[in-house]
Amino acid sequence: MTQGERVKELRKTLSLTLEKFGQRIGVGKSTISDIENGRRSLSEHMTKSICREFSVDYMWLTTGEGEMFVESDDDFFERIDRIMAGENETRKNMFKSLLYASDEDIEALARIIELFSNAKKD
Repeated sequence: MTQGERVKELRKTLSLTLEKFGQRIGVGKSTISDIENGRRSLSEHMTKSICREFSVDYMWLTTGEGEMFVESDDDFFERIDRIMAGENETRKNMFKSLLYASDEDIEALARIIELFSNAKKD
């Protein structure tokens, strides 16, 4: 199944028209139609928008592997709590906050970690 076919399957599962689906991610119905019919590729930005807006699993949308929808934030929080049993709350909350971080936030954090790492080497 192609990415376009997965977009169509998702849209149908959500019972959305081309227009309503496109509105939710900021594109027109013709763009969605072109993606579904293989006349246009799904951009990385649009892929992330779909995943964010509809709680779709990135791997499913891009490769077809896994389940269509991701778990809720509560499920992720519970999993973090189980994995980090015995850790302090501050450490757990640092990981939980990354669920809400934007791409720009993650890039900024990566730069800070790199700066810190380089400073320790000197």
